[in-house]
Amino acid sequence: MPVRPDGALPADSHVHSEWSWDAPYGSMVRSCERAQALGIPAIAFTEHVDHDAWRIAMDELEPDDHLARLSRDGLLHPPPLDAEGYLAAVAECRSRFPGLTILTGVELGEPHRHPQQVAAVLATGDFDRRLGSLHALLDGDEYAEPPGLFPHRDAHDVMVDYLRETTALAGSDAPFDILAHIDYPVRNWPVAAGHFDPADFEEHFREALRALAGSGRALELNTRVPLHHAILRWWRDVGGDAISFGSDAHTPEAVANGFADAVELAQAHGFRAGRTAYDVWTLAPGQAVGSTPDSL
Repeated sequence: MPVRPDGALPADSHVHSEWSWDAPYGSMVRSCERAQALGIPAIAFTEHVDHDAWRIAMDELEPDDHLARLSRDGLLHPPPLDAEGYLAAVAECRSRFPGLTILTGVELGEPHRHPQQVAAVLATGDFDRRLGSLHALLDGDEYAEPPGLFPHRDAHDVMVDYLRETTALAGSDAPFDILAHIDYPVRNWPVAAGHFDPADFEEHFREALRALAGSGRALELNTRVPLHHAILRWWRDVGGDAISFGSDAHTPEAVANGFADAVELAQAHGFRAGRTAYDVWTLAPGQAVGSTPDSL
């Protein structure tokens, strides 16, 4: 079992390769090369597993856009994960990069809605990292992601609905260990809605975080958009004691982006690295769960 060297950056526990349907420029091999170049001790390829079809603006896509090829009748239909091919690719990279800890993984989209389908996927092999994520919300008779909701719905209401559904996901018995991107709608926050302030949604964030803490799962610091420090503080306040780091990279160049700032944030809130290269980070000895350092 590889032991973390002092001062090493954390594992990137949320990376997509060419085996994810939305990563046409992904590359497992080049992502491993990138991780080695950065000194990342471990990388988890958490490929998409989605079962909902959601509305997409077809008129905004170029004819050769990979999403257009996956869409029909105005709905995006994510294809299934080729688990056999994916696991074979991981085995090949493990052989090719013996000094890098390479973890298998899946990002389970809305797993609380699709328990049987998810169970079937997980039965195809061993997956070291199981992320639970929420991408699409019900909008009338169809599902849509935040970019498809903001044009005709109030941004505040979208965020509240997202966090309420996240609470349902976090409190479910779905088979995941880490909640991904709790602030997902912020990625496409509309300019017309003004500056995003998590304090406007504190009650709803706390509700989702409380459900997650009660489940014993970890919270992801997704660096695609830097997590606001208040959200991590609330995580501690409600009893959250474990975090992971994820770049949500869909290209090799994005592996571990923003990790230096994320590590600084985590350390400021009392989280420290585990013993191995791939452990989640937990509260440092002497840091009480549910108690935020006075300096924050």
